[in-house]
Amino acid sequence: MEPVVTSKLTTKGQATIPNKVRKMLDLRPGDSVAFEIDQSDRILIRKAMPIDFEYARALEGTLTEWMSVNDEEAYHAL
Repeated sequence: MEPVVTSKLTTKGQATIPNKVRKMLDLRPGDSVAFEIDQSDRILIRKAMPIDFEYARALEGTLTEWMSVNDEEAYHAL
């Protein structure tokens, strides 16, 4: 089993990606990461690819129900 690599979460919900992980994923400043959640609630982190952004843009128009003032008040701190 590979060793566990950890990082602390800030009060703003941010975490530094450890150097070992950045090297393994070939991440550079300005790169984006993608988080995949499987059916067992395990999370895979990987370097985001152009297809990830295309998929997100395709979904944008379907998520308007989450753009109310009440939603913004409820979720703005996340």
